[in-house]
Order: sequence, then C-alpha cells, then structure tokens
Amino acid sequence: MTPVRPATTTKPVAPKPAEPRDHGLFGPGSVTWKVHSHPVALVGGLRALLIQALHPLAMAGVAQYSDFRSDPLKRLRGTSMYVHAVTFGDTAAAHEAAERVKRLHGRVHGVDRVTGKAFSARDPETLLWVHCVEVHSFLAAYRAYGGRLSEAEQDRYLAEQVAAAELMEIPAAIVPDSVAAYRAYFAELLPTLCSSADTAATIAFVRRPRLSASSGRLPGPLDPAFRLLGFAATALVPLSLRPIAGLPQWEPRALPAAAAVVLASRALIVSRHVPWLGDQVQTQIRGALRVDGARRAA
Repeated sequence: MTPVRPATTTKPVAPKPAEPRDHGLFGPGSVTWKVHSHPVALVGGLRALLIQALHPLAMAGVAQYSDFRSDPLKRLRGTSMYVHAVTFGDTAAAHEAAERVKRLHGRVHGVDRVTGKAFSARDPETLLWVHCVEVHSFLAAYRAYGGRLSEAEQDRYLAEQVAAAELMEIPAAIVPDSVAAYRAYFAELLPTLCSSADTAATIAFVRRPRLSASSGRLPGPLDPAFRLLGFAATALVPLSLRPIAGLPQWEPRALPAAAAVVLASRALIVSRHVPWLGDQVQTQIRGALRVDGARRAA
C-alpha cells in the first residue's frame, strides 16, 4: 500500500512593495506642487514678464531674440511646458527640459542697445534675475488670487525652488531661499533696473494684450479673459517698481476679484490655447497622493 504523503502548504510570500514613483525635484508633499498646480500661475507668468523687462540685459535678450509680441501664445506655451516638466515631471524629464532651454540660451547673446553692455542668456546673474522674478511672481499670484500660505510655507516654497535654479546652472550659493533673502535680493537689484522703449512696449502689451479673433491666435470670447489676467498681473507689481515701469501708484479700477481671475485662468487653460496646468496635472497630483498614502499605510 502506497503511503499517503501529507499535504504541503505553501507559505504565502508577501508581495514586494512597489518601487516609489520618481516624483522629480519636488513631489506631492511640496509647496511647489500646491502653488504651481493652481490656475492663477498664469497670472504669475504674466507678472514675471512685466518685472523681468525692467532688467536691461534680460530685456535686451527678449527684445532682440523673442517674438513674444507677435506670437505671445508661443511664449506662454513654451513657459507652461517648461514649468510642467520641471515641476511635475520625473527627474529625467526635468533635466531634459532644462537642457533644451540651455541650448536655446546658448544662441542668445549680443550688446544691449540701452546700456551698451554685453548680454548673454547663459550669464548666471541674469539667469538669477529671471529665476527669482518668476518664482516670486508665482508666489505673489497664489497669495493674491489662489489661497493662503503660512510664512513657513512661503519660505519652504522659495527654498524648494533652489533646485529649479540649479537646473539652469545657477550656483545654489547665490540663490535666495526665503522671503527675507528675496527681499534683500530685490533691494540690492533695485538701483540697476530701468525702463526703455522695449520695456514700455512689453508692459503695454501685458496690460492691454491685443489678441483679437482676427489675429487668429485666440477666439474672440477669450480676449476679455486674457485682458483680465493682464490687469491682475499688473496689479501685483510692487509699489517700489511701479514708477520705473511707468505704472500708476494706484490702479484706476479695484483689484479684480480672485474668483474672476481664477475663472479667466481656467477659461484659457480649457481652451487649450494656453496649456498651463489643467486637468491632466490635477489627475497626476491626486494619483501621486494616493500612491504615497497607500505606501505609508502599508
């Protein structure tokens, strides 16, 4: 009689935890994701353009190499794609986006017609100005029209953005990383800022963008939305810079309601003419938060 072997039981093997997704430079717990995912980041981008134009060498590069006034949506699309890649892409995507921009910057150099000084888009000091104004503008737009941030969150956001500056080969040691450091940086740069014909044209364009239906760039109904965003951005220019920019100390109209600015921002995003940070990013953020939450609960 053949002996019956006892049944063997296989001990279940716990599945290996999934590798954490590469969230890139920041991740779902960062203040950067919170600020940059809000539609009013569009207002921040326009404010940045206004203030960046006050730096003569930065303005020279835009005036001599950019076609943003003839095709402003191209500039906004390019900026939105870069911000998206650096903020929400994985580490490789962020570095690839930076490399593309650096290749473009390599061709931007010459002599500023206003100061007579040489300019280069690869100059660390000029890059630092562009970086700081852009980052500060995103923060200013969020605080004015998006939501509240504690002082600690504001400092954390600015510190997080040092990593974005390093992507452009700006030494971390010279990048401000707090509200106080930004205040000191802008105070130091204030005497070097000035206006020119190109500056005035840039500011006038942002204040009253000419994007009619006949231009073929934006459908007619979206023109008012773009104009509202331009006014909202202008309203956020600091008092110390308004005389240099040729802006009134007091705007003739009340500051736009935050809700109206958000709706205008969403209208442009939904139109897909300005693909900033819309539904795709919101879905990505929610998914990342779920994955991180499940991993912590495991």
